[in-house]
Amino acid sequence: MSGRESWHEEKQSAYLYRVLAESEGGNARAKLFTQLAENAEKQAGMWAERLAKSGTPAPPTFTPETRAKIAARLIGVFGGGAMKPMLAALKVRGLSLYSLPSLSSGHAMPTTLSPERRHRATSSGGSLRAAVFGMNDGLVSNTSLILGVAGAAATTNTILVAGLAGLLAGAFSMAAGEYISVLSQRELFEHQIALEKAELDEYPEEEAAELALVYRARGLDDEEAKRLADRVMSDPKSALDALAREELGLDPNDLGSPWGAALSSFAAFAAGASIPLAPFLFLAGDRAVVAAAVVAGISLFGVGATLALFTNRGAFVSGLRMLAIGTLAGGATWLVGRLFGVGLS
Repeated sequence: MSGRESWHEEKQSAYLYRVLAESEGGNARAKLFTQLAENAEKQAGMWAERLAKSGTPAPPTFTPETRAKIAARLIGVFGGGAMKPMLAALKVRGLSLYSLPSLSSGHAMPTTLSPERRHRATSSGGSLRAAVFGMNDGLVSNTSLILGVAGAAATTNTILVAGLAGLLAGAFSMAAGEYISVLSQRELFEHQIALEKAELDEYPEEEAAELALVYRARGLDDEEAKRLADRVMSDPKSALDALAREELGLDPNDLGSPWGAALSSFAAFAAGASIPLAPFLFLAGDRAVVAAAVVAGISLFGVGATLALFTNRGAFVSGLRMLAIGTLAGGATWLVGRLFGVGLS
């Protein structure tokens, strides 16, 4: 990144920090973002001095990029917390503060400075939740497909081929979507961490000051926050890890694996889609259709009950709701297949 680009990035960060501070309405986050804006202005000033010495002075005025202006407007409407992904792409730091509701609620601030455990728990729980939803997608979509084809009075072999095609098409589609999604996210995170490393190498004292601000927001007094920040910054690897976690809200050790996400998504969807398909491997005709509907219904109830782990609702009610949704989807598809089957016969 050139000196002019670095100057522009710092000026734009200061601009967005001030927007965030204004949106917070004078609470603890507002004070932090105001201080971050001041630090960004100082760093922009350093770049301006370097540019002047090199004979290529910084522009006399600063104009935010269009996307930064859009982000500023959206912050005014939805708040900074809702805009975290967009702000992260714009290299705004301090986003981890939005995971600390106490900064605006007036309750005691947390003093723990070990986010690793929180990140791992979130990642693990998120993977389980994604697997359950992936299985549910495969179950509902392939059950509906199979019942729709069965409603058209197709033969058992036709239903089996259609169900297998639905399983493979859906699983590959889910896998491809997850791969692209996680890959794009990982590339963004890696770019942000690389920029953070460049800034750490360029002006470590200013980065240490910003890290101390974050620690202060977490409940430490000025002296304690500065001492902790200095200790962390003494080790370059630990410093980059801390800056990524505290300023960007990222866990460098858990950026996500595109292939892992793709394979797990494929497996979860395929597992769910295979459930209504299995009876057609052993039975034929109406018996296979009824068996497929029964096993799908039981599985839908089980998936719904499992989802209660993530929604804090009663397992029985959650299971019944998922069963009802699946029944409506499958019944509607069967009726459509029936109407088309009659119309084409």
